[in-house]
Amino acid sequence: MNNTSAITAIRKAELQDAAALKTCIERAYAPVRIKLSDLPDVSAGIDEDIADNEVFIAETDNRIAGCAILSVNGRISHLTNIAVDPDFKGQGVGKALIGAVEDAARTKKILAIHLTTHVAMPENVALYNRLGWQETQRAGNKVLMEKKL
Repeated sequence: MNNTSAITAIRKAELQDAAALKTCIERAYAPVRIKLSDLPDVSAGIDEDIADNEVFIAETDNRIAGCAILSVNGRISHLTNIAVDPDFKGQGVGKALIGAVEDAARTKKILAIHLTTHVAMPENVALYNRLGWQETQRAGNKVLMEKKL
């Protein structure tokens, strides 16, 4: 199913969103998990993330289309996870979430955001590059990237 509805809201996650967020993240990573045996449990600890980090939800028609988790630590932050439900792939959800993360970081006077992606996910690296992120290092299967704000 390819849902063509536009994003109706990007908002901060609340604890009652945890189960739906876990489902969204698991659906987003299901195709990747098939080819990446070293992928960590990307939906673990979502309750703690909501309590301790900046968690953004992209909604459309009261359904979670995607989410992004920003861990703030001083003047440098880390985009620890971004996930888009496959039903909403290619509709700008990831781009909108990254924009929300960057806006929130600027508001907090963050100097840079870091992220780690996987070498077997070149489409992610390409998206981040288009959005102004720079690759800073490769270590094993990891691609480290940064966006200066």
